[in-house]
Amino acid sequence: MICTQVRPADLTEEPVLHPVNVEVDVAVIGGGLAGVAAAIAAARRGATVALVGNRPVLGGNSSSEVRVWVCGATAHDAQKYARETGIMGELFLENQYRNPEGNPYFWDQVVLDAVRAEPGIRLFLNTDVRDVEASGPEHARHISAVTGWQLGTEKSFRFTAAMFLDCTGDGTVGALAGARYREGREARSEFGEEWAPEVADGDMLGSTLLFYTKNTGAPVRYVPPSIAKDISATPILAHRRIQATDNGCDYWWIEWGGTLDAVAANEEIRDELWAVIYGIWDHIKNSGEYDAETLTLEWVGSVPGKREYRRFIGDHTLTQHDIMAQTRFDDAIGIGGWSIDLHPPGGMYATEPGSKHLHTSGVYHIPFRSLYSVNVENLLFAGRDISATHVAFGTIRVMGTCAVTGEAAGAGAALAALAGITPRTLATDRLDELRRSLLRGDAAMLGIEWDDPRDLALTARVTASSTLESLDTEPAEDAILLDLSGRDLGIHLPIDPQLDAVEVLLESDSTTEIDIELWSTGRGENHIPVCHLDTVRVAIPHGREWARAEFTHAPEASEDVVVVIRRRAGVSAVVSDTRAPYGVLGLLSRAPHFTAPQNEAYPQTNAWSAVELRRKSVAVRVEPDTQAYRPSMTVGGYARPFRGPQLWSSAPLHGDDSEHIELRWDQPQRVGGIELIFNDDVDEDLINLHHHRTPFEVMPELVRDYRLQYESDSGWVDVVVDSGNRRRLRRHTLKVPVETSALRLVVDATNGDEHAMVHGVRVFAPEHAGSIVS
Repeated sequence: MICTQVRPADLTEEPVLHPVNVEVDVAVIGGGLAGVAAAIAAARRGATVALVGNRPVLGGNSSSEVRVWVCGATAHDAQKYARETGIMGELFLENQYRNPEGNPYFWDQVVLDAVRAEPGIRLFLNTDVRDVEASGPEHARHISAVTGWQLGTEKSFRFTAAMFLDCTGDGTVGALAGARYREGREARSEFGEEWAPEVADGDMLGSTLLFYTKNTGAPVRYVPPSIAKDISATPILAHRRIQATDNGCDYWWIEWGGTLDAVAANEEIRDELWAVIYGIWDHIKNSGEYDAETLTLEWVGSVPGKREYRRFIGDHTLTQHDIMAQTRFDDAIGIGGWSIDLHPPGGMYATEPGSKHLHTSGVYHIPFRSLYSVNVENLLFAGRDISATHVAFGTIRVMGTCAVTGEAAGAGAALAALAGITPRTLATDRLDELRRSLLRGDAAMLGIEWDDPRDLALTARVTASSTLESLDTEPAEDAILLDLSGRDLGIHLPIDPQLDAVEVLLESDSTTEIDIELWSTGRGENHIPVCHLDTVRVAIPHGREWARAEFTHAPEASEDVVVVIRRRAGVSAVVSDTRAPYGVLGLLSRAPHFTAPQNEAYPQTNAWSAVELRRKSVAVRVEPDTQAYRPSMTVGGYARPFRGPQLWSSAPLHGDDSEHIELRWDQPQRVGGIELIFNDDVDEDLINLHHHRTPFEVMPELVRDYRLQYESDSGWVDVVVDSGNRRRLRRHTLKVPVETSALRLVVDATNGDEHAMVHGVRVFAPEHAGSIVS
């Protein structure tokens, strides 16, 4: 017998399909990393937030549904000291600790936990926004609400807010609201971009599906489905690399749809990508060309990872020139560093290479004016739909950079909503407020000094128990020889206040000469040789000897230089498997990647690799001693490498000894909060999925155990005792404020490094503690 239940007509709860009204300060539409960062940033600034995503998990293309690894400013080691801080940095560090193997399902939970940790966020998954209520003339539109249908609950949510963020990637909300946008490729003449086509067209980067494989240890046969394509009848075998050991993002080039409408043709694109994946697997398993008898398909994606669609128009449109010139915008709110990475419209069927890359000399900057609509007054963007040309989009589209724009847009949306102003007004009239708020949250910004007048530390005298003063690295017993026959060697050094001489330990199989050159990096953002300063020819005897090059270089301000030892047959450098002082890098020259042209105006950072010598040291002596690690570097400044390491470093730790920084004022200060920025080595390329396994679960440079003390009449008193730290930014609000003339940060242990290192110490009165808004 089938039983039915009759619903009473007078039931008081809301009937099915009736809209549920949600009122918040900020509505973030899109649950990718841009949306996640935007929602967290807005909530941390006191706004109530709705985070609305149309998928069952957060993370967008990085989630377990699509499984694209998170690329960002590090450009997979091409850039130096470039990894994102702020919210994206927090996710990287947490995933590194919880998920070093790169399990995509664990990554989902890392992202979800970060959102759930913020009480100001209401999360709506499986909710697809379909309607936008907007009014006003074309040049001054205003959104009052958006409505989304939630799969599985049969609920329709109507979200009203002061500010809306389109983080959908496709730009659905902005398009429905009437925001101006671009599609396709601009003509070269429009912005004067060398990499733009001669004639504008509608072509875009295509979409991708990925697959994972598994070795079962026993023979597995494969019967291809009917959809499988015979890839031998396509250009794929001749122009793309197929290996049985590759999986996941190794097959990023399985891309299609660049000449189609990526949204309207989404189903067609998915089917074509499926056909090729199953065809590739048929080729691997059944062609007899591969050792694949025990391999099987473990997972095949079903949600195409889109690269490009709408790009909205803001008050500034990022161009190739902005990226390559590393333009320092007055309203810069974040950095990127991925190459301009463009793919052929034909994707996997194209006969040309699957991508071409143009790297900058260092990281570049993104302005806030590219994150809000030129004609919808309460609409901001983050992620791959921000205001940029197609060429500039080739770099800003990667997810680490999307999260950086998300953090800035979310912070801006919250400040604008709570102040009752537009994003444009925030950008023009209250920019300092936005940037100080972002810096206080440790956002990924570079070259912008911390100058918040509320920070009591800025007026303190800073001393330390010890300070690293020497850049010298002597050879260890296990030193090896680095052959310089085929590659130039660069030694990146912080110079403060001057450089008089450099000695490098070389070994030669004959008497010869070698050129040692001095180069400036050109800008604080750069860590490669850019501007030639001097050349010294040095005689090299047979055997092992220190080669000395004397320079006279006294810059007006601290800066980075690169000492270049030019390649010479039969000459080797002595290298030890120990870490050089932070801020000292060993670089090896290499040919440009892919089809990237040499560009004399903009030397490309990928021409120099730091990978081979990471956490190693070239035997070098530098004269005179350095002041780059003085304790005063912890107040004000930049809190990450920029014209030097920008931190205090102690002398090498010995046993259980502690090191400390002391802040002292002429008059007693009332202290309610102390914030610390530790060194998490932003030169280390962390990854969320399987690109590589991070060698450390916790960055060794991070301070692990520490105490915060204040000076009382009876001596030093602990107010914070923390152990087991594995985070970069630590914020401590004192339950009971203290009045004191001196504070100490005592470092009892690191997570493995032999130096205690601190980027920033900030101190706030009780009324300014805790909050990161003015």
